[in-house]
Formats: sequence, structure tokens, C-alpha cells
Amino acid sequence: MKTTIKKVGTILLLIALFSTSNFVNAQNQTKPVVAVLGIDSKGIIQDSESVGYMVRLELEKQNYYNVMDKYDVEEGAIKNNIDIKSCFGKSCVVAAGKILGVDKVITGSVESFGEKIVISLKVIDVKTELVEKQDATEYLNIQPELQKMIMISVQRMLGIEQDMNIVNLLINYDAPIESPRTQLNLNGPRMGGSMMFGDAANVLTGKESQGGYNMFPVMFDFGWQKEWQYLSAGNFQALVEFLPMISGMESGKFIPSITFLNGFRMGKGGWEFAFGPSFRIVKKAYGFYDENNILGEGENAWHMENEWNVMDTSGQYPFLVKNPYPITKRADSRGTAFLSTSLIFGIGRTFKSGYLNIPVNIFVSPRKEGTTVGFSFGFNIQKKKHIK
Repeated sequence: MKTTIKKVGTILLLIALFSTSNFVNAQNQTKPVVAVLGIDSKGIIQDSESVGYMVRLELEKQNYYNVMDKYDVEEGAIKNNIDIKSCFGKSCVVAAGKILGVDKVITGSVESFGEKIVISLKVIDVKTELVEKQDATEYLNIQPELQKMIMISVQRMLGIEQDMNIVNLLINYDAPIESPRTQLNLNGPRMGGSMMFGDAANVLTGKESQGGYNMFPVMFDFGWQKEWQYLSAGNFQALVEFLPMISGMESGKFIPSITFLNGFRMGKGGWEFAFGPSFRIVKKAYGFYDENNILGEGENAWHMENEWNVMDTSGQYPFLVKNPYPITKRADSRGTAFLSTSLIFGIGRTFKSGYLNIPVNIFVSPRKEGTTVGFSFGFNIQKKKHIK
């Protein structure tokens, strides 16, 4: 009884294996047989044979066709005096396909043009001699990533979904990348100008003998931006920016400042919004405004606290009259150095040309003593990181 059961089990196993083998064979037989022929290469490190191998490998990975082995292709080509290395034209590849007995042939080219690599692939039906599928895609000229470029081109040609992280890295260089390792980084020099309004502008342009700085109303700014990204999600980035700047050199002054910003970049246009505190050292003094021109230097003239010298001489003993004006603190070139703070809001956009980034921003700093508005721009060369 046990021997009978073992025999039945063995027979069922053999039937299952035979059925599976037949199913796989039938499935393979339904796939068209394709041969990869001439893939021309110009301006790249890899030669035509190596590029053809990459295309064949990616086709086999996709399991879309039955791909003819390269040795069988070479053997058939040698027997029929076909030079695969120079067989790129349609008539040549179709004739080679008929000799090799395949259903489809694949040809194309990989060429380098300055900052770009262009990969063009075609599937030609041997029987109809028509181009059945094709794709031509421009990539960044990152030759070590050629295998991944060919993978994308094969997938696009066959209508297969691609990994968009890799596509963004190698094709969509104008789009923010979805990986924190591939952030848009705008570290680099910054320059621009700013202009003050209100009382702050009057102090800036006023005479030094009256507490002013004797400067132009517009200041030029020079500095450097350093940034760190802490969030990346598709077309959105959040980052911290650090900007040390020097201003006032056109007026012979040296005014350093440090600004910290929380920035947000969004959209394919490279738009950015940022805000944060700014710190600088400013000389300030306690004083008063002579609203009634008691000191004779004009209405609302600014005076330091110790400049009040009005004496009452109507009695036997003259005495100093009490200052009727409120004492306040404001910027004064004759005063003491204080740490001054302000809040800055900025908006801008990054313009691109290949690897060159040109960030342009406008900003405003509202303050009680006067608002400051200005603009800045900079540049850097952004190197793309390799995909791991």
C-alpha cells in the first residue's frame, strides 16, 4: 500500500513539473524574439560594443522580449558577413534581423553633446520593416551613470514605469529632488543693496556733529550664505540659512551683521520664502527731541541728554531748569555700541543655467524707527551627486 502511494506521489510530481515547464515554454514562445544590433556611441567613454551590452542587459531585466544571446548574434553576423559595428541604418538592421530569424531588432545611439547625453533607441519590426517603438531622451552628462540612463530609456521605450527619484537626478535637473541627499544647495557669495526709510534714514544721512553717520541713503552689502536643509519632500524644502554681511563701505564705514533665516523652497520655479532675526552692532545714545526749539537749533532737533543746559537766571542764584522732554534712546554716531536686532522677511527665486544657480531675493525689515528694504543676488555651481 505504501509503495503504491509513493508511486502515485512521484507521478503527480512529475506531471506538475512537466506542466510548469510547458507553461513557461509556452509563455516564452508568445514573446517576440529580439536582437540588439548596432548601438552607435559618440563622445562617451564606452564603445559601441559595451553600450550594446548594457542595452541587452536592461532588456533582459524587463522580461518584455526573448532577447537573443550576443554570441548567437555575433555568430550569425560573421557567417553572413554583416558588420554589426557599422550596421545602424534601417535597411541594414532589417536585413540582419531577417537573416538572424528574429521578430524585432533594436538599434540606436548614445551621444554626448556638451552638458548633455542623448540616448535614442528604436524597436523595428522585421516583418513590416516599421519602427514599432522608440524613445529619445536627454540626460545630464554624468557618464558614470550611463547604465541607469540606458535603463530609463529602455523602460520609457517599452512604456514601463520608472523610478522618479532616478529620473529627477538624471533628467529633471530643474526640479527639486525628492531625496535629502540630492538637495538644491545655494551656498555661495551674496551681494546687493538696501535703503532705509523714516527716522533711521535721517540718522544715516545726518551730520556726524548732530549724531548722524554722514552716509549715503543706499548701502551696498557683501557677504556669504551658508545653508542646511532639514526637510525635503518632493517639490518642497525647508532649510536654515546663515548670512554674515558687511555694509556701508561705499561711505567709508564698516557695519557687520549676522542674519539667521528659516527658509522654504517650493515648486519647480525655485521660489523661496524666508524670515528670521538679524543682529548688528549700532552706536546709540540717550537724548531728547527739542520740540519747541528751546536750544535754538531748530524744532525737533535731536540732542544728547547731557546737552540740556537751560539755566533759570531770574532769581538770586541761577539754576539748571529741568528738561521737560522725555529721554529716549536712538542711533547716534557719538553714542555707545549696542546690539541691535531686527526681523527680516524675504522672497526670491533661483534661476538656473545647467549647473549654475543664480538666487535673486528682495527683503524688508520693518522697525519702529524706520523700515529697511533691499535686494540681493548670488551664484554657485551645483555639482550633482552620484546615485547609490
